[in-house]
Amino acid sequence: MEFSVVEIGYDQKQVDRCLEHLGERLGRLAVRTDAVAKNDPELAQIRAEIDRMSGLLAAPPPSHDTSDRVRQLLLTAEREAAEILARARADLAAAREEARQVRDQVYAEAVQARREFEAALQARRIRAEQVDEILRDVVISRMPRPDADRQDHADPVDEVVPASAS
Repeated sequence: MEFSVVEIGYDQKQVDRCLEHLGERLGRLAVRTDAVAKNDPELAQIRAEIDRMSGLLAAPPPSHDTSDRVRQLLLTAEREAAEILARARADLAAAREEARQVRDQVYAEAVQARREFEAALQARRIRAEQVDEILRDVVISRMPRPDADRQDHADPVDEVVPASAS
């Protein structure tokens, strides 16, 4: 931020435009960090700092006869705003990277779970086919009980006989 030097300090219009631009940038950054700040107390603190700086920028601009003390305060506020903005950007980048890593990990876990599910399903299908094949070879026939000669009303007994034995 460089300003043209005029008779009494810097060109007030340039300074006003710069402060307005900084206010807009802080506003855009605040909107972008709101979602991330909800889950991160440090980002919430940074958001509060951005709000405080935005409030400073929203204050009416000083007149041309502003004392050196007020000018120094404005320079300090600008520096602080730039530092806060830089920290917020770094934190936002870190949060985005962390979110990307979490997303990648969750995706990898979901893919692995699907593979394991499909393998288990395939093993179940194979077992079901094996059972069906075994049962295809089994025939159930009704045979009288061995002691049927001794009883008047002997019940037949179900006996499982392999198909090859009949």
